[in-house]
Parts: sequence; structure tokens; C-alpha cells
Amino acid sequence: MKNKSYTSLPLSFNRKAIRASASINTKNAIHSITEVDVSIPRDLINNHYKKTGEKLSFTGYIVTCFAQVIRQYPQLNSFIKRSRLICLNDVCISVLVEREFDGELFPEPIAIKEAQAKTYKQISDEIRAAKNNPNKKMGGLSGMEWIKYIPGFLLKTFVRIANTNIKMAKRYGKVAVTAVGMYSKEPVWFVPHGTATVLLTVGSIIPRVVEHDGKFVTREHLCLTVSFDHDIVDGSPAARFMNQFIETLKSGIHIKL
Repeated sequence: MKNKSYTSLPLSFNRKAIRASASINTKNAIHSITEVDVSIPRDLINNHYKKTGEKLSFTGYIVTCFAQVIRQYPQLNSFIKRSRLICLNDVCISVLVEREFDGELFPEPIAIKEAQAKTYKQISDEIRAAKNNPNKKMGGLSGMEWIKYIPGFLLKTFVRIANTNIKMAKRYGKVAVTAVGMYSKEPVWFVPHGTATVLLTVGSIIPRVVEHDGKFVTREHLCLTVSFDHDIVDGSPAARFMNQFIETLKSGIHIKL
């Protein structure tokens, strides 16, 4: 519907689903906002590309490091169901991939199951395959195409129930990664909302002049926000997790090609 001063457009089902998911987020979140020197892993990935022509996903590398550190903090791989803490044995990471549906761009999650047992190459391949997936239906990557049959007025109820469902948690995970900010050329951090117990939001990669080995050099720094559900994770374990995650991420240790 058009007016001289504005245009009124109907909300697509995909937008309604995202709105329903966002509206049930009532967790008490704490956020860690930081920068990480990722020059070493970026150089390793670029050198691999020059030698082989194979372009590996940097998001895949971040997910690999995330999985390995989450594995060492089992309480973070959990959620609350009524009055009990449900800790998952396998690390399933929900990774948001931007896709186009009917001319609109939406984030769609893919589940990297048993991520703690997978190599960087395996995880990178899964993310690449998802981005190149020809299925253009919402839910096509996660096996949830049936969600479009849920009436719009029931979406919030469905998302609220699914959020504490053990079967859904095992299938889609309670830790998540979104890399929507990587495409900015300026320093960008995002403070997200979401129902994940630990949500890693990747911002931009920017050059920083720093002192390294007694010399001033330009290094690549990654802007990161990590959000924790404060109902489950206190500040001290969150800080310990961040210290270990940062050291793991900057080391390049999981790039074994």
C-alpha cells in the first residue's frame, strides 16, 4: 500500500519468524567486548590459498576454536529447563549464514554437530556447503522447512517451547556464532540478542599498529563480542573462558592442513 508520505509493506513469514525469535529473549546477558590479534591464523589461511588455491572459511576457523574451548567448559554448553540445568555432552554450534529469500536477506542457522570432534577443514567445508546450498526455502539448511506451516500468531509460543526442549537443543545447539559484522571496513562490534547460552558475534577485521617483538608493525585485529546467559554463567568463569578462547584463536593452533 502506497501513500504520498510513506509505503506500507506486508511482513514476510521469514521476518515474522525472526521477530518471534527475538521477542522471547528474556535472558540476563553479560557481554565481553574485545579485540583479538588474528594475524597468525590469517597468514596461515592465506598461505594455504596461495599454495593450493583452496579458500578456507575464516568463520570456520573461529567456530573450530570456539568448539574446542566450549568443550572444556561443559557448564557453558547447557540451558535451564524448569529448575534444572541441562548440560549437553556434544558441542553443537548454531552458525548463522546470511541467505536470500524472495529478494530479502535473512540469517539462517546451520547446526555444526559434534563440532568438538571435527577438524577445521571439516567445519569449513560444512559452512561453505551451506552458503552454496541451492535450497532457497527458509529452514532448508536446518531441516525446518515445516516451520512455514505454523500460523503466525503461534510463532512466539513455538519458539518459547523449542527454547527449552532437550531434543531441539541436541539438534541445533545452545551455543551460537554469527559473523554478520565481518564485512565492515571500519571497526565494528555488535551487541546481540539471542537465546543461546553463549553467543559469539564476530565484528570487523581491522589493521592496528602495535609493538611486536620490539618493533612497530601492522597486525590484523578481530572485533568480537561474546554474550553469556548470566542465569547460568557468572563473571569469573566467563572471564576464564574468554582468556582461553582469545589465546586459542590468536595462536592458529587448530589450522592443521
